[in-house]
Amino acid sequence: MGDGIATLRAAVVVDYQNVHLTGHELFHASRHLQRHESLIDPWLFAGQLISARNRAQRPGMDLAELSAVLVYRGEPSPEHDPKAYARNQAQKAHWEREKRVTVQLRPLKYRYRRDTGGNLMYDTKGKRVVESKSEKGVDVLCALAMVREARRPDVDLVILASHDSDLEPALDEAIALQSAKIETFSWFDPAQPHRMRQLRPGGTRRVWNTRLGETEFVNCWDRSDYT
Repeated sequence: MGDGIATLRAAVVVDYQNVHLTGHELFHASRHLQRHESLIDPWLFAGQLISARNRAQRPGMDLAELSAVLVYRGEPSPEHDPKAYARNQAQKAHWEREKRVTVQLRPLKYRYRRDTGGNLMYDTKGKRVVESKSEKGVDVLCALAMVREARRPDVDLVILASHDSDLEPALDEAIALQSAKIETFSWFDPAQPHRMRQLRPGGTRRVWNTRLGETEFVNCWDRSDYT
């Protein structure tokens, strides 16, 4: 461009559950809703993020254009959670109708109930009784994506959307490549400034952080009916 301002091709890496649940628990609009009622649409979220990021830039600073949204999320078991599994698959298909969105799922880790003798317990249908479930490895996928996208010749900016401090070393690694520009995101409520901590690289290095508030959170809700 003649005025010296470049358009940065931006890839947004989304730690989906972290982004969804931290927003759900932070803002008044969703605090009393069921979690699925504040489900975020990754493309709408990334659009809100890029718009807010560009508005906050000082005159003469480079603006960003969204080129890819990479979403990482846990996948329920079709055996133990068939309805949740079906909704999960439907959401992935719906979100990926936007060709710039890619959703990668990783099976949830299930812990099974045992009796006092350490033996697995089964229900009346002969299935193992689930005690708890959790995401496993999603943070690793996000970290790998950060570094991979930072290396791509067609990516100028990578934004990590997560509040998980375990991902801070990935920021360091991506910055060390000295290729793409690296930035972060955080939800922010001015009435509760202590609630959300933004991710920071190690040492004295600093990266730009884009804060999104309650209005942006509501604007990126996925209002589709997956029931």
